[in-house]
Amino acid sequence: MKSYDVIIVGGGLAGLECGAILSKEGHSVCVLEKNDLLGGCFQTFPRYGRKLDTGIHYIGSLDEGQLMHQIWKYLGIIDKIQLQRLEPTGFDHIHLDSGIYKIGMGYENFMENMLQQFPKERATLQQYIATLQEVGNTSSVESLQRGTFSDGGMRYFYQSASAFIEETTDNKTLQRVLTGTAQLYGGVRDKSTLYSHAMVNNSYIQSSYRLVGGSMQVTDALARVIEENGGTVRTNCNVTRIKTDGTKVTGIEVNGEEHIEGKLYICTIHPQVAIPLIEDTPAIKKIYRRRIADMPNSYGVFTLYLLMKDGAYPYERYNHYVYGKRDTWYNEAGEKGCLITSQATSVEQKYADVITILITMPYDEVKQWEGTTVSHRGEEYLAYKERKTADILQFVASQGFDYADKVEHIVTSSPLTYRDYTGTAQGSAYGLAKDYHDPQRCFMPTRTRLENFYFAGQSINIHGALGVSLTSLLTCAEFLGEEYLAKKIGYA
Repeated sequence: MKSYDVIIVGGGLAGLECGAILSKEGHSVCVLEKNDLLGGCFQTFPRYGRKLDTGIHYIGSLDEGQLMHQIWKYLGIIDKIQLQRLEPTGFDHIHLDSGIYKIGMGYENFMENMLQQFPKERATLQQYIATLQEVGNTSSVESLQRGTFSDGGMRYFYQSASAFIEETTDNKTLQRVLTGTAQLYGGVRDKSTLYSHAMVNNSYIQSSYRLVGGSMQVTDALARVIEENGGTVRTNCNVTRIKTDGTKVTGIEVNGEEHIEGKLYICTIHPQVAIPLIEDTPAIKKIYRRRIADMPNSYGVFTLYLLMKDGAYPYERYNHYVYGKRDTWYNEAGEKGCLITSQATSVEQKYADVITILITMPYDEVKQWEGTTVSHRGEEYLAYKERKTADILQFVASQGFDYADKVEHIVTSSPLTYRDYTGTAQGSAYGLAKDYHDPQRCFMPTRTRLENFYFAGQSINIHGALGVSLTSLLTCAEFLGEEYLAKKIGYA
């Protein structure tokens, strides 16, 4: 039986980034993924000869000198992936009943666009931009070079995103525009933190890129880094038990039979999935298990993949957030808006291979089928998905997106699909929900009461690629030291 310095449970972005960092720093690493495919939300899967992305459709702050670029530069993957910079004059289009509002890339473009549409709101917009930059600068390349991952960002977890925007401007249309991308961070009107809103929007306004050819290229590049540094990446390895001696983890049971040992353990899967795997131990008290089990999850997503006929629909270097009269914040009881984004296999492509439509939805909508597995959910479920598909296509057509006669095939996924392929509880698209009313209750520290067992992943910090990457750094700093690792990355 081989033993490792670090065993990492979960082969999504967090697990692979932790594996890449620690293997680069000389640790022997083993990453265990339960599925055939690595990547979690970064999985790309084939259907009808096309590549479909699971959950990542564009990424922010990837210009040189910006945070995600610097992290991936240190990891050695920034030149291994094919990126396409989105349209600077409007990388996101917010579609409301009052018109279409373009979000410009870079704060000069952002301000210019907003003033064209809201000429009386200059002071408001200056205040809004200043706050986004203030929050965004708490985690930046400059903070890394100072030897820290965050300069006081925690206080923004206690502030409401919606209250901040409503206090900044009383223009209802501008409020809707500024919250039009709330889907990027699991936005809920009376819960989302100012930290999540500001960090995510600052990142995308700085720069926005698509991963041309599929998000799986990030997964593949990180796995190669781990293996080139002597690490091991294994798929089809379902962790069925986390063994302890009462104070620390002693080993991992895989597929109900294999035993693997390490000195340190990082768990990147959803905490509500992970905690039940840990053997009874005084270190993990029943009250803690109940607290994690009772924590609310973020909402899920129903996705339509429209596989387009050749030359039928132009490829667009921007995204559409489509609401009409609908609320830009998620509302469990009401109708939801959606995100429409294009996919292509090369930067020169003129026509879209795939149009992806994502609409937020509560898990309760599919809860009646939660005991089923992929391809075995029954006729009722298939009928439900057909109705859902028709409703979404009817809505987007009413907003000017008519794909009739342009689609060759339609592939769909629900929160149940997401649950089964990414291992997230209740198919939540963003892990555990965040709530400014009580951020400590929603806060998952990287350390646990088991002295050699740590967490990473989007349930720990904020959602999305940026949040996961920051959490990966925080977790690895437990072994390497924050100042050492931050400066290593900041000056890479």
